[in-house]
Amino acid sequence: MSVAQPSHRGLPARIGSALAARPFAPLIGAAFVFLLLYPVATDNLYYQNMIILSTLLAIMGSSWNIISGFTGYVSLGQSVFLGIGAYTTALFSLRVFEGSSPFWFIPISAVVAGIFAAVVGSVLMRTRGHSFVILTIAFLFVMQIVTLNWSALTNGNHGLTLPLPMWDIAYQNWPFYYSLLGILVLTVALAWWIRRTKFGMGLIAIREDESKAASVGVATPVYKVLSFTASAVFIGAAGGIYAYYLTFIDPRGMFDIVVSVMIVLAVLLGGRGTLWGPVLGAFILEPLNEITNNEIGGGNWRLVIFGGLLALVVLLLPRGIIPSVADLWSRLRRRTDAVALVGARFEPPASVRLSTAEPATPTTGRSLLVIEGVEKRFGGLRALDSCSITVEEGTITALIGPNGSGKTTLFNVIDGTMAADRGEVRFDGTRIDKLAPWTRAHLGIGRTFQITRLFREMTVLENVVAPLSSFSWRQLGADAVSGPEAERAHELLAFVGMNRFADVPAKSLSFGQQKLVELAQILMLDPRLIMLDEPAGGINPTLIEHMAAMIRELNRQGKTFLIVEHNMPLVLSLCNPVLVLAAGTRICQGTPSEVQGDPAVLDAYLGEDYAAGQAVEAR
Repeated sequence: MSVAQPSHRGLPARIGSALAARPFAPLIGAAFVFLLLYPVATDNLYYQNMIILSTLLAIMGSSWNIISGFTGYVSLGQSVFLGIGAYTTALFSLRVFEGSSPFWFIPISAVVAGIFAAVVGSVLMRTRGHSFVILTIAFLFVMQIVTLNWSALTNGNHGLTLPLPMWDIAYQNWPFYYSLLGILVLTVALAWWIRRTKFGMGLIAIREDESKAASVGVATPVYKVLSFTASAVFIGAAGGIYAYYLTFIDPRGMFDIVVSVMIVLAVLLGGRGTLWGPVLGAFILEPLNEITNNEIGGGNWRLVIFGGLLALVVLLLPRGIIPSVADLWSRLRRRTDAVALVGARFEPPASVRLSTAEPATPTTGRSLLVIEGVEKRFGGLRALDSCSITVEEGTITALIGPNGSGKTTLFNVIDGTMAADRGEVRFDGTRIDKLAPWTRAHLGIGRTFQITRLFREMTVLENVVAPLSSFSWRQLGADAVSGPEAERAHELLAFVGMNRFADVPAKSLSFGQQKLVELAQILMLDPRLIMLDEPAGGINPTLIEHMAAMIRELNRQGKTFLIVEHNMPLVLSLCNPVLVLAAGTRICQGTPSEVQGDPAVLDAYLGEDYAAGQAVEAR
């Protein structure tokens, strides 16, 4: 597409709220220096132990945040990887290389935990919501039962005793302390790297709207399994260090659901989906846990305190400490918005010229999309009944019909959001009805929704660069917002007149503005077929005119359109041919004038009043 250059090229000031840590940078630096020097400054083993356990919880919280904070899949069995890492280190040290230092096997523990996560995740990540939560808990208890009953390998309920450290007692905790601190640094670095890459952007898209993410080219199963694996690796490594630190492990202690609950509470307290929230939450929660156990005996009192803390977090700080403080900081720095959002009038940039040419007519006669005998039922309701349509390349084809006629269902079948019960869907000669939604997007199908489905927590620019026109492993590590993709995203935003909102969160936009951004979003796929579901619905007449002008310009540049719309004046002036659905099947196809005069269309959709009105206008 050739459009004018945008007025500014700058990348967003921040890549999502997860990285908005600038106000806290001095505190983070001071805290790290304190942790680094603490063992040197004092030999107080009690507080060293408290920091070690806090660091361990921070590692697990930051890792859990990858699968649950970034991807949106809440796991209540994440402590299973602590046990897997602990038992891997112990077994290699005691059974495979007897007498060797457990520290040699920490990397192996990380790899084994990652392999477990990849294998189990390929099954667990097929589920969502409560089913996923329940299965993660089941996985935790299954591993506990396996280690309890496999006595020949794990010594069952009697546990395993690791060799005592051989270094000077004056430095008793140092190797454990600094090893865990180093792994915490690596874990935070991994989370930071993930969030700024295409991989991380795909995870956030899955968290916001998984089916929409798939429709714009994100291969969701790959992303989810990789996320689950990444969330396990450093917990496994930390588990190996923790086992050596304790020198004794047993199934109930290593596969404890209470640890998983503490992980979740720590992340919720600090701020789910943020970079430093899990670390802050862990260093608040673990000392509180130690004080509760030592000062008031733990037990039921600990449950009361933790339950009360969770209630306070949910009621007073539902987003966690860091997001709440960051919001307050932003309000103090910017008391008024720099750009008016809601209700702002759409004004296309002067440098962008949209064609006002007549709607394109088929130039090749070549069928781009062919749907034959598609059926879709919901119980006893037939949403689509032997529906067959053809969309020719180069056309702006309208799909009209009464509410409930199956138009949106047909869109869902075409883009893979929904599977048909019967029939075939062919795109450019290739059968696609068995393909995944992201594969269809890669082939060149882009689709907007009747109710816009942007990724609300992303900025406008992030929304536009999120779509992927192909998949490659190298692509996962690419910067989320940079280079040619960011340049093209700015061009597309300039084309739809939304470039000045590039750094604004999508949730702040008006409905009409969201429609424009969603159009720019699917254009990022460079699709051959653009399916628009009621593009004029809920927007003002001026914006409808601009939308029609953009559709004409894109069609002039070679894009084929299939448009569901109830605005008949727009349909008649913009589209040719027009397809009419009723009761899930096509009842008419032809030019606008032919459709207007068809008795079946008047009876099923337009009505006698419409025909009378047209007759009056003709006079």
